[in-house]
Amino acid sequence: MPAPLIQTQQVVKRFGALVANDHVDLTVEAGEVHALLGENGAGKSTLVKMLYGLLQPDAGRILWRGEKVVLDGPRAARRRGIGMVFQHFSLFEAMTVAENVALALDGDEPLPRIAARLAEVSRAYGLPLEPGREVWQLSVGERQRIEIVRCLMQDPQLLILDEPTSVLTPQEAEGLFATLDRIRAEGRAVLYISHKLEEVRRICEAATILRHGKVVARCDPRAESAASLARMMVGSTVLGVTHEAAAPQGPVRLAVASLSLPPAEAHGVALRDVSLSLHGGEVLGIAGVAGNGQDELFAALSGERLAPRAEAVLLDRRPVGREGINARRRLGAAFVPEERLGHAAAPRFPLSENALLSGHAAGGFVAGGLVRRGQLLGFVDEVTRTFDLRKGTRDPEARALSGGNLQKFTVGREILRRPMVLVVAQPTWGVDAGAARRIRQALLDLAAEGSGVLAISQDLDELLEIADRIAVMFHGRLSAPLPVSGLTRETLGLLMGGSGFPADAPEAA
Repeated sequence: MPAPLIQTQQVVKRFGALVANDHVDLTVEAGEVHALLGENGAGKSTLVKMLYGLLQPDAGRILWRGEKVVLDGPRAARRRGIGMVFQHFSLFEAMTVAENVALALDGDEPLPRIAARLAEVSRAYGLPLEPGREVWQLSVGERQRIEIVRCLMQDPQLLILDEPTSVLTPQEAEGLFATLDRIRAEGRAVLYISHKLEEVRRICEAATILRHGKVVARCDPRAESAASLARMMVGSTVLGVTHEAAAPQGPVRLAVASLSLPPAEAHGVALRDVSLSLHGGEVLGIAGVAGNGQDELFAALSGERLAPRAEAVLLDRRPVGREGINARRRLGAAFVPEERLGHAAAPRFPLSENALLSGHAAGGFVAGGLVRRGQLLGFVDEVTRTFDLRKGTRDPEARALSGGNLQKFTVGREILRRPMVLVVAQPTWGVDAGAARRIRQALLDLAAEGSGVLAISQDLDELLEIADRIAVMFHGRLSAPLPVSGLTRETLGLLMGGSGFPADAPEAA
């Protein structure tokens, strides 16, 4: 029998007192798609960073085709035949596709030859790209193709994919799965990280499951259910959310009337005649492929960008289009942006000071010009208990939390304010099944209390689970919302691809 393509044997990685990987054994065979599963903080990212040479193990060893290897950097990993596509793209928007690919390749191959080879590889794997197009002109799905193709151009035998479908329409995801079939048929292996367990069951033939840094299970996911995989990840049964039947429609809490805004920067998206109404007691979902105006809509709703007219945005019938974010918070609105580290939270500030940043205007944390530190710490404790934050100290810096735990904090601190209106972008992006269930249920509970919740998400399963109505953004326009009852992923996917939208909508003035 040939040796496995790659193995880790009793690998340990520590960060101070934290053991991120605790004697982890992983075996990936050539020609298989192997899932690496676990809840947030389980050690998945640490493990794959060691496989790609970004980190070094403190103990144990890595074997490549049965031979012990030292991967002292990404270049060494690539030379062995290991490629990685990260969840967040690393592309220069003002450069062409070919130029972005050239930056990632070793050697001094001429750009025209790279462009020709890029076109050939992209066609062969069903990932069509135009080498001369600038990246800012491309959809998110096309940008992901760049990341995958430039890995394939290095002839990898192992391709590591981190949450590869998180920004794709259902149709684009199907195309990716077809590409993975081609890769597997060539004898290459894929190590696949995803929180979407149904797609794991569909495309993966093996899975290794981590919990608290240790391997707790190995299985064939095709023989498991999504519920049993989640149970292995979390250690207990993960229940679904409770979404009560729609209550009588409450008053309009948030309204947008014919809002148009030019792009905030050169490669931004113009908002074009956007209108919506959010009622108390409902969750309104906003779907769409990333880069179609969701960030611009969030900025306009939060007051980070002001509208041309005060009446373009209404909170409880009060015109606030020309009011900033603090004025809107004082009127009972709360906001959770997509980027958790840097936008939702200041990395070097402790959690208590991050709570103050968004809560000073309306959270009761300031009295007589003085910060009530005890109350802030008590609030952090409440978020910790309610949303099960995993942290080493009572009040750590935001950057010390894992991505999933920071997500729970940034969402939790706004929900616990019990706002009249909550606008949240990507509420469960990058969190495990248990944490996702906790956040989604909290959003539904907030709506059940009479608040209006507007959730912007690229996860269609999430929106279909929590929303009462869903609208789709495409090229800065917003479709009419559709009731979730009877709505399918395929219908949403077509809308996300532009079906039913004007082909030549004019730019906002």
